[in-house]
Amino acid sequence: MEETLTAPAAAASPASVPGGEGLGGSEAAAILLMMLGDEEAAEILSHLDPHEVQHLGSAMFNVADVSEGQVEAVFDLFMNRAKARTTIGFGAAPRIRAVMEHALGAERAETVLARITPPTRSRALDALRWMDAKTIAALIEHEHPQIAALVLAHLEAPIAADVLQLLPADMQPDVIYRVARLESVTGEALEELERILVREVARVSSSPATARGGASEAAKIMTNLRPGIDQRLIRTLSKVDRQLAQKIEDEMFVFEDLMELDEKNLGTLLRNVDNDVLVVALKGADEKQREKIFACMSARAAQTIQDEIAERGPMRLAEVHDAQKEMLATARRLADAGTIMLAGRGDDYV
Repeated sequence: MEETLTAPAAAASPASVPGGEGLGGSEAAAILLMMLGDEEAAEILSHLDPHEVQHLGSAMFNVADVSEGQVEAVFDLFMNRAKARTTIGFGAAPRIRAVMEHALGAERAETVLARITPPTRSRALDALRWMDAKTIAALIEHEHPQIAALVLAHLEAPIAADVLQLLPADMQPDVIYRVARLESVTGEALEELERILVREVARVSSSPATARGGASEAAKIMTNLRPGIDQRLIRTLSKVDRQLAQKIEDEMFVFEDLMELDEKNLGTLLRNVDNDVLVVALKGADEKQREKIFACMSARAAQTIQDEIAERGPMRLAEVHDAQKEMLATARRLADAGTIMLAGRGDDYV
C-alpha cells in the first residue's frame, strides 16, 4: 500500500495530476494520506525516510482546503497506478529461498543466499536517520574512533560533516582517516553500533557485509565542511598516510568541477596550463565542457587546440586522466596562492 501511495510523489511538475487543477505529486500523496484513518496513515509514514516525512507533512498543510474534483482526480490517479503494479515483489524472499533449496539443497542454497541476499538494515541505522548532528556527536565523541567512523559512513554526507565538525578537533583527522579506510561493515560492528545508539544488547542476524566508507565517502563528507577545515584535515592526514590523503583530495575535486569556475578564473587557469596538457585533457571532455573552455580563449588559440585534438589519434584513458589531474593540481596551486577562486571555496570571504 505505502509503495503505491508514494508513487504520485515522484511526479515533479505541478500539472502531474490530470484533472487535479495544478496539484503536484506530493500534494496528491498528501491528499490520499489525509483520506485514510490515523492508524493507516501512521503505518505508511513509518516506512518513509525522515526527509520524505517532512516533505509530505508540508504538503499536507498545503492541501488543507481542496475541492471535491481534486480529491476524485487523486483517487483516479491512485487507482490507475495501483492497477498497473504487479505483486511479483511481495513475499519474494520465502519463494526465492524455496526455489534455491529445491534446486541446490538446503546447505548449498544457504551458501548462495548468503552472497546474494540484500543486507538487513539494523535498528541502529534507522535510529541514526532521525537524530540531529548534536545528538549523534554526543553519542560518539567518547567512543572509539572506529565506531565514530562507522556512524559517519552511514549518514548522509551533509549530516556527517556537521557531526564531524562537532567532534573534538584532535579526533577529527583520525575519524575521517578511518572512514576512508572502511571497506565493509561486519555484523559484529553493527551489534556494537546497536549497543551505543539504542542502549541495549541486540543480536544482529549475520548478513553479508555492506560496502560503506572509502575515499569517496570521506571526500563527500569533507566537501561539506566549512572552508579551511577540509585543507587542515588533509594536511594532518598527509602526515599519517600521504597516499590516502591524496586520494581523498582527488575525489574532492574532479575535472568536472573546473566547469564551475567563472570565465575570469577559468581563463587564468588555462594560461597556466601547457597546451600539450590541455589537448590531452580535453580528449576526455564532452562537447559542453570543451565549449566552455574554448569560450575563455581567443578564437585563434581555441582553433589551434581544436586542430591538435583532431590530429591526435586514439589515446589511453590513463593518459587523459593524468592530464586532467595535472590541470586540477595547477588549479589547486593557483587557489592556494590566491590567484584564482575555486567554486565552493569562496563562501567565507569579503
